[in-house]
Amino acid sequence: MGPDSIVVPLPELPAMPRHKPAPRTAGHVARRAIASQAARLMAEDGIGDYGFAKRKAARSLGFGDHEALPTNDEVQAELRLYQSLYQDEEHEERLRELRQIALEVMTLMEDFRPYLKGAVLDGTAGRYARIEIDLFADSGKDVEISLLSRNISYESSEPRRQGPDVPETQLYLDWEGAPVQLSVYPLTRERNPRRGEGTGAGRARAKAVSALLDQE
Repeated sequence: MGPDSIVVPLPELPAMPRHKPAPRTAGHVARRAIASQAARLMAEDGIGDYGFAKRKAARSLGFGDHEALPTNDEVQAELRLYQSLYQDEEHEERLRELRQIALEVMTLMEDFRPYLKGAVLDGTAGRYARIEIDLFADSGKDVEISLLSRNISYESSEPRRQGPDVPETQLYLDWEGAPVQLSVYPLTRERNPRRGEGTGAGRARAKAVSALLDQE
């Protein structure tokens, strides 16, 4: 650079603002704590109802009824985390066993268009999870007659409420030590699945369950 060269100082660039994570509110912390506790209850105590697990978790942590509860998706995320950390091998073995039993029952009840749903399908089934299967028939009595003809004992329950999303009847049986719930719907309901239970992740036919077992 020569003696007559002029040095022009570069302007200082403003510092880039650092991204700051949104502060966690007390409500957010409470929801996370309830979701975590609810997941533990579902994994260890065999609770299958998300709503019941969340309410019980909230009470055990000392939160009042006014506290906003986490969503089912939030609890499910915590449940998957808990199972991967504390029940990994046990969970995989039990899940495979339950899916095999589900496939046996679905094969037996193939005349009634069986669909597997719930925790056994989505992979969050715990030690005491119930196998949930939807059936479609002209009448719930047809399913009962089919079970009786095979000398399969069961208990029946009529839903307390009515509506398009409510089964005509529910049958409960024990299959190789696993609890099974059969929800019987009219044939017309198969073409119009309940909200959130389409033909994708919400429910699966026997062929899809068999494919899951093959993947495992």
